[in-house]
Amino acid sequence: MEDKSLTLKGLTWPRALSFFAGLGMMAASLLTIRHFFLANYPATIFQGSFCDISAFFNCDASAFSVISQVAGVPLGYFGLVVGLLVTLGSLFPSPAFEKTNASLSLLNVLGVLGLFAYSVFALRSLCLFCAGYYLFSIFSFLLFALAGLGRALGRFLRPSLKLLAVLAVLTLVGAYGFQQFHQAKKDAQNGVALQVVKQYYELPQVPSPSLISPFWTAKATDRFEEAPIRVVEYADFLCPDCVLLSQQLGQLKKKFAGKINIAFQFFPLEAKCNSVVDKDFHPGACDLSFLAAHDPAKFPAIHDEIFANFNAARDPDWRLNLARKYGVEEALSDPQTQDLVRRIINTGAEYEKTSDRFAHGIRSTPTMIINNRLVIGTLPLQQLRAIFQALVEERQAGGRKFLENWVPRPKCK
Repeated sequence: MEDKSLTLKGLTWPRALSFFAGLGMMAASLLTIRHFFLANYPATIFQGSFCDISAFFNCDASAFSVISQVAGVPLGYFGLVVGLLVTLGSLFPSPAFEKTNASLSLLNVLGVLGLFAYSVFALRSLCLFCAGYYLFSIFSFLLFALAGLGRALGRFLRPSLKLLAVLAVLTLVGAYGFQQFHQAKKDAQNGVALQVVKQYYELPQVPSPSLISPFWTAKATDRFEEAPIRVVEYADFLCPDCVLLSQQLGQLKKKFAGKINIAFQFFPLEAKCNSVVDKDFHPGACDLSFLAAHDPAKFPAIHDEIFANFNAARDPDWRLNLARKYGVEEALSDPQTQDLVRRIINTGAEYEKTSDRFAHGIRSTPTMIINNRLVIGTLPLQQLRAIFQALVEERQAGGRKFLENWVPRPKCK
């Protein structure tokens, strides 16, 4: 029987489909790489990451995870290489190229299945960009399986060793370039942080919410307005980006101990208790808010336990066990607790919309009001720390020095 071939029989539909599968893998990989750098190293204060899709379909969880990079090289780079090889193999076919790509397609699909399992069962989320890569990879593998060289499993185990060696060298060179670019992004954060501070001071001032939550995660003064750093944190217990912000604030409240007040402003993205936004993304987020708000003395411990067990907190049984552990089962049926949470949520409607797409300024989580300036989404720790340091220095300088250095003065005419 004549050996099958995916790319060596002229301009056929399987060869064309292989070309488009490779392009799809490349496009999905480029989007993943772009999101990795945007999420971890936003260039401006307006590019912070926030929850605007469901807790499951969320790219930020993967961008911030331990598998997002390998030795400083974004994982999407390796997908880009595989997609490029599939595309080139369909444009410039040869037996060696097809055998090598067939072998790589098997390794790639095994890696894809492993990453998919890790995302679903460990991260409990799925990046849509990654999902696109997974689908194109599986499609490419099936093309090799149905129309590729040889028969049975052996067709995937016959790469050209010479071609593999050349590809390995080129891949390592490209990986080194990405590693250097990644390091440059890190090294540039000092300058970017200063630019972000300048942009922060140029944001318009907004009033404090009419009801500042009585549930604080950091307390420097009895009156909220008296601290040098004042953060009103609109957050959702089932928002992946809120987990990151919680970890950042946990570090910063130690560094700025005695100088920072942080009020946790409940804002679950669930229609059960939130009528400010037209989003119903996080089932169970309202119940978690009720449990945390029922007893102010227990709020810090419940707050920390929920974020420490973010994936488990989506399970109704886990939430019930949490309620029993802290003796707050009554919160799920207590009208006073639920009314307080809803009143805190409703303060989100007090802020004017910043986009025609949304009815109010508070529309996603996390959103912070830092000393009466609205910051939507998360920022890298270094940038957030720089803003807090500037606020402390401003207080120490009597409210003049830092503003004079950073905010452009109007020109005299």
